[in-house]
Amino acid sequence: MDGVEWIQRHPRVEDLRVGLISWAGTYLTYESCKNTVTATAKSLGRRQTWELLVSNEHDTQAVVRLKSLQGLYLLCEADGSVAYGRPRTSHHGCFLLRFHRNSKWTLQCLISGRYLESNGEDVFCNSRVLSAYHMWTPQPALHVHVILYNPIHRCYARTDPTMGRVWVDAEVPCLEECGFLLHFRDGCYHLETSTHHFLSHVDRLFSQPSSQTAFHMQVRPGGLVALCDGEGGMLYPQGTHLLLGLGSNPIRGEEWFILQHCPTWVTLRSKARRFISITYGKKVHGTSERLIPMSMFQFECNSDNSTLQLRSATGCYLAQRRHRMVMADGHPMEPETFFRVHWSCGKIIMQSSNGRYLGIANNGLLMANATLPGSNEEFAIRLANRTFLALRGRYGYVGSSSDHDLIQCNMDQPDCIHLLPCRQGIYHFQAQGGSFWSITSFGSFRPWGKFALNFCIELHGSNLLTVLAPNGFYLRADRSGTLLADSEDITKECIWEF
Repeated sequence: MDGVEWIQRHPRVEDLRVGLISWAGTYLTYESCKNTVTATAKSLGRRQTWELLVSNEHDTQAVVRLKSLQGLYLLCEADGSVAYGRPRTSHHGCFLLRFHRNSKWTLQCLISGRYLESNGEDVFCNSRVLSAYHMWTPQPALHVHVILYNPIHRCYARTDPTMGRVWVDAEVPCLEECGFLLHFRDGCYHLETSTHHFLSHVDRLFSQPSSQTAFHMQVRPGGLVALCDGEGGMLYPQGTHLLLGLGSNPIRGEEWFILQHCPTWVTLRSKARRFISITYGKKVHGTSERLIPMSMFQFECNSDNSTLQLRSATGCYLAQRRHRMVMADGHPMEPETFFRVHWSCGKIIMQSSNGRYLGIANNGLLMANATLPGSNEEFAIRLANRTFLALRGRYGYVGSSSDHDLIQCNMDQPDCIHLLPCRQGIYHFQAQGGSFWSITSFGSFRPWGKFALNFCIELHGSNLLTVLAPNGFYLRADRSGTLLADSEDITKECIWEF
């Protein structure tokens, strides 16, 4: 890594978002049409998601504001009522957030000294005497597919499927084994590996979630979390090989992990079906016949302006340099590291800052030569660190339910869609039981088809994609909760977080 710090120094906005669960098991919710706040919702959605704006943080407390996805704030009024709007003074809407040993939070109004509480329906700030009714359970609102970074050891957690263990020894989170699914059930968390086993209280992986795989989570602003068994045991790296296991004596805060959305790593192949790879001297070639670590790139895309940065496993970015040559020596803020993305039937076309398109030259080097793109400037792209997708849309996750015959898009937890790659950009979608997705004449889906169908995936952000279904329409999240393929154009309901 040559001293390159992989983890981002500052938390992203999504890392600061949480849901807050009351003692009654209901979520703090903003009612935008009434400008009020309630606690009646049973699941975490957009109206139950709050961004923590931290102005002052210490070991056991912080001064925060709670901001909704609509940009308005949670406000405590002088009469004890709780409103939803814009602060009128510098301290209006500020709370003293305290972190308690039982993994709960309390929020105390900075002006009145009263605690935020709920009766299971309404929310108010009346009492200055702390009680169980003032306790809130934080739930990270980021996508369930996550990575765990340990700041003390400066490494990521990694599943070892052959030994059935989890180690904290990966310097770069480019492997599928670095990804985990974080399930929230009955107030506890279950950590599922990429091989669909579960981390447990004992030194082995379980095939199914149980009381032995249930953990409590302490949460701090900015995505910092610690997992414990509720009986004094903490999960942290142990021994010389940094085995992740339960213990009671973590040193220097090594039980704390930074929880982040699992990044997207891809491979690119040229018209000649050769991998784009970095060679000695940081030159970028399109001549490798086999996949090597230097053929994998982190896909960092801005969905607002369709600009792409490709980060190598060395931590450097691809950049267009002198004589139109592309080198793997760029830094994240350099204009030469940004490429405009175009899609063509599942293949990707990249346009450099000089207006020319990237292609493979006669000497095998990746160069920005062409003024117009052709087949030489089209690259087959494939997900490198995912053999499955967990899709989240505007109304929830994509999954199946015993209550519905059709695949739904408003679930609290996702079904894993296993990907069977075919050709560039084309995948078969396989359900968890081994059957395939099938499509009805109405554009809805069932998870028990006998024959594989072709789905075309296009990436529209670092962790965003669209799916073109076999009927020629884009997958869309319908407000009714049914997943449909009926959109000719890409709308907000066609964008999926994965």
